[in-house]
Amino acid sequence: MNDLVAAALAAAKERGQDVADVPLTAIASAAGMSRSTLLRRLGGSRAPLDEAVRQAGVDPGGRPPVRERAIEAAGRLVAERGLAGVTLDAVADRAGCSLPSLHTVFEGRDGLFAAVFLQYGPLPDLETLAADPPESLEDTVRAIHRTFAAAFDGEPRVVPAVFADLFGRPDGPAARMMAAHLPRLFEGLSRLLLPHVEAGRLRPLPLPVLVQLLLGPLVNHVLLRPVLEPALGAGLPPLDEALDLFVEAYLRAVSLPGPGHRNP
Repeated sequence: MNDLVAAALAAAKERGQDVADVPLTAIASAAGMSRSTLLRRLGGSRAPLDEAVRQAGVDPGGRPPVRERAIEAAGRLVAERGLAGVTLDAVADRAGCSLPSLHTVFEGRDGLFAAVFLQYGPLPDLETLAADPPESLEDTVRAIHRTFAAAFDGEPRVVPAVFADLFGRPDGPAARMMAAHLPRLFEGLSRLLLPHVEAGRLRPLPLPVLVQLLLGPLVNHVLLRPVLEPALGAGLPPLDEALDLFVEAYLRAVSLPGPGHRNP
């Protein structure tokens, strides 16, 4: 049975699913046998395999997949405690799964944090935007600002916690997470900004500088907003108005007059 357990765990990991959600055909393929042979060895039912997986210390599932439950649980714990305060034991307890399940699915704490950032960070929406960008520079900049503002301001507040860890521990898990995702982030931003550089609408500055000018004021504002709101009250504009001001400021700083561009 040990070989079948190993095959089931391998198939589950490859597909990003709980063992209970992996078709027997996929488990049989991972074990190097036919589905009918697998069923004969199991006595006609997958129940013995699920029980053997459970005895090996891994929850076979049947509820929402361990991956989904763990990412949701970890996201809320990160928002509550910060990255430094989140352990795999705490995530397993909150998600109702076993510690070996987390190691199987995520290969450790950094892998779990990377999945959490991908779920709650700006990258998926940024890549969707880059696949079908607005035509005008102004609309492009506004869409980028809204994408990042939504990630910073959304619940659970994972992204602010990631930045807090990044500023406090330059060699911590947030730094490793950012290093893993930065190439994709910059790829998406380059697809959105560089066509406007080539068309003569944006100053030909290095991409990292264009990105820092674009996102620096926004990130600073959204991170500090929970502190500023109680102190400034009505003196602080609503977030949507603040975004429009940042868009206008960015365009005044880096845009060039040209066809199809309206200078604010």
